Amino acid sequence: MASKIRDDNTDFLFEAILQLQNIDECYDFFEDLCTVPEVKAMAQRIAVAKMLSDKKVYNDIVRLTGASTATISRVNRSLSYGCGGYDIVFKRMENE
Repeated sequence: MASKIRDDNTDFLFEAILQLQNIDECYDFFEDLCTVPEVKAMAQRIAVAKMLSDKKVYNDIVRLTGASTATISRVNRSLSYGCGGYDIVFKRMENE
């Protein structure tokens, strides 16, 4: 399946991200690259994805993350019908 986001600029972005070596470098890079709300939104989405993959219920996810049910539904759709990116990351994090 062809990615909807693949282009030269996105390749460059991902290559840059792969150069980061620790959490402090990630904080510095993403604070320069994104607004605080953009970073917080991405952080919230991955937290929601982890909770959904751990079979948490929507009410608990709303309470713990502050995410709307619409956001939770979108993330759930990505987990079910997306490219498997969340699963790759979560499995690698478990193996560390």
